[in-house]
Amino acid sequence: MSTNFEKHFQENVDECTLEQLRDILVNKSGKTVLANRFRALFNLKTVAEEFATKPEEAKKAIEYIAESFVNDKSELLKHEVAYVLGQTKNLDAAPTLRHVMLDQNQEPMVRHEAAEALGALGDKNSLDDLNKAAKEDPNIAVRETCELAINRINWTHGGAKDKENLQQSLYSSIDPAPPLPLEKDASIPELQALLNDPKQPLFQRYRAMFRLRDIGTDEAVLALATGFSAESSLFKHEIAYVFGQIGSPAAVPSLIEVLGRKEEAPMVRHEAAEALGAIASPEVVDVLKSYLNDEVDVVRESCIVALDMYDYENSNELEYAPTAN
Repeated sequence: MSTNFEKHFQENVDECTLEQLRDILVNKSGKTVLANRFRALFNLKTVAEEFATKPEEAKKAIEYIAESFVNDKSELLKHEVAYVLGQTKNLDAAPTLRHVMLDQNQEPMVRHEAAEALGALGDKNSLDDLNKAAKEDPNIAVRETCELAINRINWTHGGAKDKENLQQSLYSSIDPAPPLPLEKDASIPELQALLNDPKQPLFQRYRAMFRLRDIGTDEAVLALATGFSAESSLFKHEIAYVFGQIGSPAAVPSLIEVLGRKEEAPMVRHEAAEALGAIASPEVVDVLKSYLNDEVDVVRESCIVALDMYDYENSNELEYAPTAN
């Protein structure tokens, strides 16, 4: 989910109570369209982030967001819920995320996002569970995510975070890895080589990825696109996520190609669809519409919300109000 994507769905919460937002999020009426459920989710996120000044409301918002994990059938929504909880910086979310990560009844894409969220929170108390899932989860994307989360937590609390000179990010997201520090004066070809070197630790390859994102030129975009030839589905899905953040039309051809890979992991194709919606260049509309009947639920739903994003980016609307219809 790109930064622009989140901004699109994030609205002023004054028009709805927390309980009304919860009801929209969990689709209490049974008639709420997916885009409005996303809007309710990001409204609740803004409240959950205010734990320092409004602790009771923030705790309640976390509890309401977490209700989505219980009975919801949308893998896309639940994975987004996990992402949001990690972005709140609110450690009240950690116990729920640990439970979801270890729950084999949850889809792998949801378990992966819960693990990533624990890394984003920097929760040291989750290290035991992350190590357990890194060894025992049957899905490789979940295991790889746990590896990244462990590294991120250790980086956050091990002193390196305070010593490194990092570029000021243009993006508000808490990412699975920080960019490489500026003192490592690597060229784009050097970063591309590190990005695609399977002998390097995944955490280091991610750091190269986010350094290329922060450079953000067409050359950097093309370097990132070479990552779509990697074996790891997790790695490829993160490349697509980064493209959604950058918002460069230069990424569109490779994203269209990845979305069209029927043999590709759903988590990769879904992220490619969302990135196309965030970039919102004219050619993406027909492409996204052509996948509205895709046999993979998470891809089909991603195209729905991506088209909603496209319509918003290309309209004169300044804000949406979350409603139940």
